[in-house]
Amino acid sequence: MKKLSPNFDREDALDTVLEVPVPEEMLVARPNAWQSVKTWMRPHKQPSSVFGGRAAEIQLLLGVSGAPLIPLPLHEDEEPGRPMRDDPLESGMAKYIIEQYIAAVGGHVALDRMKSMYAMGKVKMMTSELHTGSKVVKAKNMNKRGEFGGFVLWQKCPDLWCIELVVSGCKISAGSDGKVAWRQTPWHPSHASRGPPRPLRRSLQGLDPKSTASFFSKSVCMGEKTINGEDCFILKLEAESSALRARSSKNVEIMRHTVWGYFSQKTGLVVQFEDSHMLRISGIGDDSIYWETTMLSVIQDYRQVDGILIAHSGRTETSLFRFGESSANHTRTKMEETWTIEEMDFNVCGLSMDCFLPPSDLRVDQDGYEPVIHEPLPGPSSKTGSPRDVFAVSNEETDSTEEDEAEN
Repeated sequence: MKKLSPNFDREDALDTVLEVPVPEEMLVARPNAWQSVKTWMRPHKQPSSVFGGRAAEIQLLLGVSGAPLIPLPLHEDEEPGRPMRDDPLESGMAKYIIEQYIAAVGGHVALDRMKSMYAMGKVKMMTSELHTGSKVVKAKNMNKRGEFGGFVLWQKCPDLWCIELVVSGCKISAGSDGKVAWRQTPWHPSHASRGPPRPLRRSLQGLDPKSTASFFSKSVCMGEKTINGEDCFILKLEAESSALRARSSKNVEIMRHTVWGYFSQKTGLVVQFEDSHMLRISGIGDDSIYWETTMLSVIQDYRQVDGILIAHSGRTETSLFRFGESSANHTRTKMEETWTIEEMDFNVCGLSMDCFLPPSDLRVDQDGYEPVIHEPLPGPSSKTGSPRDVFAVSNEETDSTEEDEAEN
């Protein structure tokens, strides 16, 4: 991972320290990558100077896979390991499995020592194919080798986190200050999510065992399944109707959001993490468009960090399915991400509340979110979908997005 960038203003000056390290593959794949890095380091530059012919695909990848959230908020007072005697059988089994998971990753004492976390890693993203009606269309503008990038994640508790992700010279930032979760991208202003702040999904991909145990402490055991030749218990958790309503708006209804965790019977560790959510976008008249997003993460390479087992690599496959119109207009887009953790540490000194403050241009209205009007990206369009299509899936929290979608 490259942590220093050449100084483009003065050749005799010291190199610039990058806020987000970038992988060597990103520089090899794109000879002009350093110029792209120079561009995103200067916030006053326009997005058009960052994006090239692959604009829509990169926007889709970052919008959907960059910084998704889990369906429910977590609180520090939600401690796993409560009495099981009065629980239904499925809930009691789930709590027993979580206790085994806690013991496998290091135990209660080790997890209680976790007060903050830092992780730095690299990612490779790519759009594999697009199904339109009965046709399968390969992504045209996408780099066949994939898009390479790096990320830095800081977290103090489930509601205090911040991530910066750079892929092919494009930077996306997201975070939560405990009161509001927000996202900032080059293609539209900073905006807040609807509903209470929620943890980052990436943290539950083997990086934060304490939050993972708390999250699944209210789940139910659905049985067993063999994953990659390994027998696993299946834990399921569904977002309650009140949580779905808090994330919905007048034009968008979050119909469901379900999460499955697959815990190895042999090691007790999480080996697969899956979630799926569906939303309905109201159209003109009685017409509605439905989006179903499914993300499946395979979690691998557990290593000890300060006495706690942390996953250091994995792969996430995402499927976007749009339907509700005529079958000829149904689309299914598939994308993939592989990730590797390069550095990991706990209890970071000096990590204060100032590290999690939202952007200064973030505005929250009386409904608790910022309505955003998305402008089309410069450059050629892509069959993957318009920018409005992308954000109808990735940012269901906003309100004006759905109005734009209804007009298409």
